[in-house]
Parts: sequence; structure tokens; C-alpha cells
Amino acid sequence: MRLILIRHAQTPDNVDGVLGTTVPGPSLTELGFEQAASLPLALADETIDAIFVSTMVRTQLTAGPLSERLGLPLMIRAGLRELSAGHLEMRGDRPAIDTYISTMVGWVDGDRSVRIPGAESGDEAFERFDQVVREADSLGHETVVIVSHGAMLRYWIAAAGNNVSARFIAQNFIHNTGVVIMVGNPRDGWQAESWLGQNKAE
Repeated sequence: MRLILIRHAQTPDNVDGVLGTTVPGPSLTELGFEQAASLPLALADETIDAIFVSTMVRTQLTAGPLSERLGLPLMIRAGLRELSAGHLEMRGDRPAIDTYISTMVGWVDGDRSVRIPGAESGDEAFERFDQVVREADSLGHETVVIVSHGAMLRYWIAAAGNNVSARFIAQNFIHNTGVVIMVGNPRDGWQAESWLGQNKAE
């Protein structure tokens, strides 16, 4: 199966640089709507069987133009939401951002039982996202789009992928509407085929 993993388009929280992770979250900015409108053309060469999005408004608005172009419904799943920021919610200071990201990166090589302060553990976050991936696989889809969130995507990609390290995700950001393609299945594992349009080999 091919997983086309897409980070949502730009939101006001992105512009302000704050950790906004509560559901349903904000809408998109004007630029964000333009980014969303560009997705159907960017993915025109893909034969897409299903589109999964999170319960957060920004993923649904991002996938809307693609859904309309392909005539596919949005399959809304809570498991695809962003990593909860817990006590760090709506903070944009460097210590808060560093704690949030370093905890996520630490899960990949370390102890997934550790929690973001006041929020979920690595085990809990991985399981909820991975459950949606397993659902998509069980439906027999060959190519699936998942529109989710920056930190959640980076974590699952590194935790599930056989060729993505904690160091790589710590150093490589996924910009708004950035695309990472994974190939494989839940039984044999996953490989990152491309990262933001570049071949991925590590």
C-alpha cells in the first residue's frame, strides 16, 4: 500500500508559532486555502482510493478540494489528530516548543511511556494513528491519502518506518501541505519512499 501523508495547510496558529492542538482547532489562513486548492493538481498523477482526515477542522478544509475533485468522501478519524500539547497548549516560547518536539523525538529511540506534560504518551499516540493505518489496509486500498499534523506525522513515520531515524525527524520539518510517501503494510513494515518530493534513503 502507498500512504500519501500530508500535513494540513497553514493556520493562524502556524503564523503565530503556537502549539494549538485542541479539537476542533482553527480554520485556515488565506494562504492555507490557496495551499489546499493546489493539492488536486499536485496529486493529479496518483490513483487515490480513499482520503482520511483528523477531527481537526484544518485537515478537513485542506482535503476538501481533493475530495471534491475525486468524488471521494472524507473519512474522519480521531486517531489522526495532532499530538496533544497538554500543559503546553497555546504556548509559543522556545522552552515549550523544545519540550514538545524533544519528547516526540525521544519516543522514537527511547521510552514511549513518557508523556508530553499533561498529555498523552508515545504509546498512546502511536496506537491511535496506527489503528487508522491498519483500518485503511484492511479495506484493501492500494493508495490512501492521510491528511494529519506535523508532529504526529513525523512521529508515526519514524516509529513505523524502517528507514527514518529520530535524528532525521528532529532535523527535517514538514511544511504546510508537505507530502511524505510511505510504502509497505502493517505486517511487513513501512519504508519512506519520498520526503517532500525528494527520494528518501537512510
